Amino acid sequence: MTFFIRRPGCRALLAGLAVAFAAWGAPAAAQNTRIRFQLDWRFEGPSALFLTAAKKGYFSEEKLDVTIDAGNGSGGAINRVASGAYEMGFADLAALMEFQGNNPNAPSIPTGVMMMYNNTPAAVFSLKKSGIKTPKDLEGKKLGAPSFDAGRRTFPLFAAATRIDEKTITWISMDPALRETMLARGDLDAITGFYFTSLLSLNARGVKDADIAIMSYPAYGVKLYGNAIIADRNFLKSHPEAVKGFLRAVAKATRDVIADPAAAIKTVKERDGIIDEALELKRLKVAIATSIDTPDARAEGFGDVNPARVALMASQVGTVFATKVPVDPDLAFDRSFLPPKSVLSTVLRGK
Repeated sequence: MTFFIRRPGCRALLAGLAVAFAAWGAPAAAQNTRIRFQLDWRFEGPSALFLTAAKKGYFSEEKLDVTIDAGNGSGGAINRVASGAYEMGFADLAALMEFQGNNPNAPSIPTGVMMMYNNTPAAVFSLKKSGIKTPKDLEGKKLGAPSFDAGRRTFPLFAAATRIDEKTITWISMDPALRETMLARGDLDAITGFYFTSLLSLNARGVKDADIAIMSYPAYGVKLYGNAIIADRNFLKSHPEAVKGFLRAVAKATRDVIADPAAAIKTVKERDGIIDEALELKRLKVAIATSIDTPDARAEGFGDVNPARVALMASQVGTVFATKVPVDPDLAFDRSFLPPKSVLSTVLRGK
């Protein structure tokens, strides 16, 4: 004879055990890959390129958990990625090359993986009333910029191209917030800075465009690349698909930002509520026109580079900065993580 003992809750207990054993035997759900991303500067118009990717869920679609932090210069971004504090960042390619040439034995040297500013935004700014009209007029003058400013760091390349006697120039260092203020009040003869940063910052201090003289580096034959997305080489080796997914997300976001800059600035405003939306919208549009959607970018393809141009730039950086070892262009930029041309070709207007 068989006896069945009925106890309250027995079925619930058995069901719970069944679920527990099933979960124990099943593979764990894949977690999103964490990427800490270091900007080169504070949250301004151009940071919309990355904040939009986060806002619209493009990073999440690629199974990425991305945090985006403001920075204080390309040098800082490079050092933080090199130290392992951040997996990826945004920095000037010339600064990255200089770091590579002077730190050949570093445990990890970041590598560029997507070109965002195909033409360097670096420029020299002065007030027209100073009488500075040509690069040679800078000789004997007092120039200012933060020590880590990309325009200041690459000024020797500008000087070499325009045959300026650099020894006659006096450099003054200051906090970034004081650079344009010091020029506006006459404490400096000229400053270096990114085109869309210093121009708009001078405007914010009451200086009109008509009163500003600008010598952009590309206009004087300094065909440097500007800012690129960089990545820790160890992370590139251990998480190649995550890097590819990050770049796909940024390409989609850049397409959206170019199509609707005003909406993109609202995303920046959500991250930093004190920004001036009108000013940052103008900054973003200038950045797009002068550094992102340029003839060179269209010719080479958004995000991509011309290997011969990278090699020339590496040679120039190594020579002018007298780096400890020659800069290896193949280590400075790796094109293998870029999305296919079918994706990149949709980013820029008119493509």
